[in-house]
Formats: sequence, C-alpha cells, structure tokens
Amino acid sequence: MNSAQADAYLRRLGAEQPAWPTVDALRELHLLHLRAVPFENLSIHLGEEIVLEEERLLDKIVGAGRGGFCYELNGAFGALLAALGYDVTLLAARVYGEQGRLGIPYDHLALRVRTVDGGDWLADVGFGAHSHFPLAFGERGKQTDPGGTFRIVEAGPDVAGVRGGHDTVEAADLDVIRDGRPEYRLETRPRVLGDFRTGAWWHSTSPASHFVRSLVCSRLTEDGGRITLSGRRLTRTAADGTRQERELGSDEEVLAVYRERFGIGLRSVPTVRNTARNG
Repeated sequence: MNSAQADAYLRRLGAEQPAWPTVDALRELHLLHLRAVPFENLSIHLGEEIVLEEERLLDKIVGAGRGGFCYELNGAFGALLAALGYDVTLLAARVYGEQGRLGIPYDHLALRVRTVDGGDWLADVGFGAHSHFPLAFGERGKQTDPGGTFRIVEAGPDVAGVRGGHDTVEAADLDVIRDGRPEYRLETRPRVLGDFRTGAWWHSTSPASHFVRSLVCSRLTEDGGRITLSGRRLTRTAADGTRQERELGSDEEVLAVYRERFGIGLRSVPTVRNTARNG
C-alpha cells in the first residue's frame, strides 16, 4: 500500500495520519473502522468475485466505498496498519457454532498487531458484533470492552461432538471468549492472505455457509449501538442491548437505507441467490 492509498483509506475512516504506531492510535483506528466500513456479504448475492489480493480489497473498500466479510475487512485493515508502521501478523481461526462445533479451517481471519509502546494486540474488525477496541493478546484475565467482557485463554481439550471428536489442539491455540461464550479458536502461526482463499471460497459458495443462505449489512453506530440490514429487516440495537426492528417496504426504501446508513450505492436490491447448483 503506497502513501496515497493509505491517505485515501484514512479519509474513508475519518481518521488522521497517526504520528507513531501506538496503542492509542490503533484503538482509534479500530473503532473508526467498525463505524465506517460495514460488515457485509453483498458480493456473494450480487455475483461479484471476491479476490483476496491487497489491490482488489483496496479497490472495493476504499475505491468503491463498500464493506466485506472477515477476510476482506481484516485483510485490508492489516495492510493499512502495516503501511502506518505497525507490525502485523495474519492469524487463522475456526469459529464456534452450534453445540460448540468448530467451523472449517481458515474459517476466520484476525490480526495480531505489535505497537511501539504496548506489546501485542488482537485486532478484529471483521467479526460483526465483537470488541470495539483491540484486545491485549497476552492478557489471560477478563478484558472489559463496550462490546462485552472478553478473555483470551489457552485452548483446552475438544468438547464432545466438536467435528466428530477428530480435532486436535495445538499447544499455541487460543480461545477467544465473549461474555462467557467461546467465539473462535485462534491459531498463533503466521499466515498470508492467500492462505484464506479456500475459506473465502467455501463461505461464498457452500449451501452450508450462513453467508450463502442470508444477506447481512451491519456496522457499529457512533453511540455504541449497531445498525443491521438483513434482507429487508432493519434492526437498530442500542448500546444497552435494546432492539428496534421493522420490515422495509419498497425497493427504493431498501436502497435508501444502504445508501444513507451504510454509504453503499446499489442499482438494485440484492436477494439471496439460488444455491441449488452448489449442492
């Protein structure tokens, strides 16, 4: 990422160029990213190719003013942080699903970020509702965040039923827990963006992927709440957890919400694609 691209990215976030790659600057960038760049899977249903290459991610997120899912959001954010002088490592994770089952390998992409003044941090702007600020990577106690109470702990033995009981736990694996519930199992081995292509392909094509079965566009609001458009259902969640939902009527109303609430200009309303051919 060159300096002009980094400046354009920072303008998208409404952020100033940090003087140094510090913890405070990282916290601000993390929060602004969650507010400005939506977590969305519209490309899957619009027939757009998802390419995990830095230039293509910048074209989409900065050039086209779009969002994306974890590989795109954290991939692009990691490139920005590296351009600003942070030491960034891409990490793979497997997301906990129903009954404590772990997802596929390369299920999720997160970032380990080293600052000049405060050690290592887990940054994740691509998990939807998650921590508003980076989490201290080496801290094993509770970490209080506006998004919940988090812990990063050494992964224990697999619970019964996890992927048929055939998974093994690497010594360095970590579980990221939010409000007492495990969210994902994180590997600490460094990865590169291309490693996640199979995960992105699976999430974009498999009928078993929830991204294929539904539409979502969501971002953090300035008051600490969240606004989410799932198909035609608009949900506003306040910082205290209270929710307001309503169904949008006309296509014009749906397109206006995408444009005015998420900064995404679309020509037509996306709909869930027929995935029968993927079976």
